[in-house]
Formats: sequence, C-alpha cells, structure tokens
Amino acid sequence: MDKLKQIEAFVTAVDHSSFAAAALALQVTPVMVGRRIDTLEKRLGVRLLHRSTRKLALTEEGSVFLEHCRKLLTELDQAESAISVGRHKVTGHLIVSAPASFGRQHVAPYAPSFLLQHPELKMSFNLTDRVVDLVQEGYDMGIRIGGTIEPNFVAVKLASNKRVVCGTPEYFKKHGRPKTLDDLTKHNCLAFNLQGGQQRGWYFNVRGKTVSVRANGSLDCNDGELLHRWMTEGLGIAWRSVWEIQRQLEDGTLETVLDEYAIPEYDIMAVYPQQRNVPAKVRLFIWHLKAMYSQAGYWSRESPADSQPQTPFDLPA
Repeated sequence: MDKLKQIEAFVTAVDHSSFAAAALALQVTPVMVGRRIDTLEKRLGVRLLHRSTRKLALTEEGSVFLEHCRKLLTELDQAESAISVGRHKVTGHLIVSAPASFGRQHVAPYAPSFLLQHPELKMSFNLTDRVVDLVQEGYDMGIRIGGTIEPNFVAVKLASNKRVVCGTPEYFKKHGRPKTLDDLTKHNCLAFNLQGGQQRGWYFNVRGKTVSVRANGSLDCNDGELLHRWMTEGLGIAWRSVWEIQRQLEDGTLETVLDEYAIPEYDIMAVYPQQRNVPAKVRLFIWHLKAMYSQAGYWSRESPADSQPQTPFDLPA
C-alpha cells in the first residue's frame, strides 16, 4: 500500500476516534482503513493503536509517531499549496535565454514593464547566439528563431520571420545587384564567422530544395548588430532577418535582392520544457512578449520597447 495513504488512515482514525468515521472522511471502507493501519504497524514493527469495540487509544509509540505524521502532512499540504499558488502567481526567479541581438532589442527591454506588474519576481537573461540546453543549463524558457525543437519541449509561436539578402541603395548603385546565387562571389558578403555559428553559409531555396552558399568578404564577426552596422554603412551586403530591418526596408535605406531564392518564413518561438503544470512566470512572460509583437506596425517601430501590450492570448496550461 501507499505509505502516505497508510499515514493518512492512521491520523484520520485518531482524529475521528473510529475506523468507521475515518472511512467516511477518506471515502473508503472501514475495512480498508483497518488494512492500511495494520500494514503500517507491520512495516514499523510496533503497535500504534489499542483497539476495542468502543474506542481507539494511542500506544506510547503511537503518540510519538502521530506528532511526526501531523507535521509531515502539514508540510505536504503547504508544499502543494505553494506549488498551486506558483502556477497562478508570478513569483520566484525567471531565467531566460535568447539570441543576442534579438534578445537585446525585443526580449530584455520588456522585463521592466513585466516586473512592474509582478514585483515579487526576479529575472535573469543570457543573450547568446549559441543554442543552449535549457534543462541542463537551468533555464526556465528560451527564445528560438527557426530551427528544430526537441520533442520534450513545447514551442509557442511569437511571430513570423524570414531572412533576406540586403544592402544599401548606394552599395548596389556602385557594385550592381546580384541576379543569381553565383553572383554572390562578386560581392563583399558580410557574414558571421565560425564563432558566430553560421559557418555553413547563407541558405536559399532553389527549385524547392534548401541549399547553402558560402558567403565571403573582407569583414566577418560573431556579432549580428556589428554586421548590420557595416551593411548600413555601405561596406557590403548581408543576410539579415526581417525583424531587424523592417523599418529600414520601408523607409528605403535598405533594399533586398535575390528575393526569388529566399527560404520560406519560419517562426520566432518561445520554448520551454514540457511539463504538466507550466509556471505562471513562464506562461505570462510569453503572453507579454506575444502581445507586444502582435501590435500593428510593431516591427517597423524605431523604439518598440515603448509600446505596451493590449490583447491577451491563450497559452498552454
């Protein structure tokens, strides 16, 4: 029998002074209450109760054991209560991983407004382009842009994204516009280096198949914001996410090329380990981000962190 059920039967029988009353409280039969207590006594090797047809009486060992059992059940109730509250109340420490540039611009800036709503929470961020192991490295959630999600994780779509090859009008006026993927060899391609995690090159869609093209140029680095700055200074072309350059595409300071080879859109996702009850701090911060990103014209704004969420979303419980 389950040890906890045995202890519950013992404490309830003492509190109600009979097996019959304890059985009613536990919604089992009096015989079951007796069996549980018998099994408990046999396991402990001591008698806990003196039983008669009229009443129950604790033995000396039973009195000592009863005190420990009451403390155990009280602590268990408190633990269950704390977990239940934690599912609905935002408390504790939320640890988030996100890609470096995206995290700086579109994740971490919303921590202050979230903390204003939930002052009992503490938040920590690790902004890195490395794909971290959320469980092994102790993260509550992560932000992923595309890629494969492990089967034991839950992914919630926050927004759509696509990658495009782009540059300034001045660069294209001076160096021409690439018309085919082979033309990339004639251009100064600003790309991530090995440390930036993009050593396989830029990805394109050719007749329904994804191919990679090695991008070479006079400058490379492991920081996306630096690549973006070099591109806007007219030093070369780059393969950038639309979330990063939407405003510049709209105002004409950047232009795209090779659009017919662009890979399909993919998701910006919040990812967390699969679990029965998702903590409120995770669920509500995902809602907070999703609400921000859903606002009309969000990706075109110069300072999106100034906006505020308006509409709630249903997320997995």
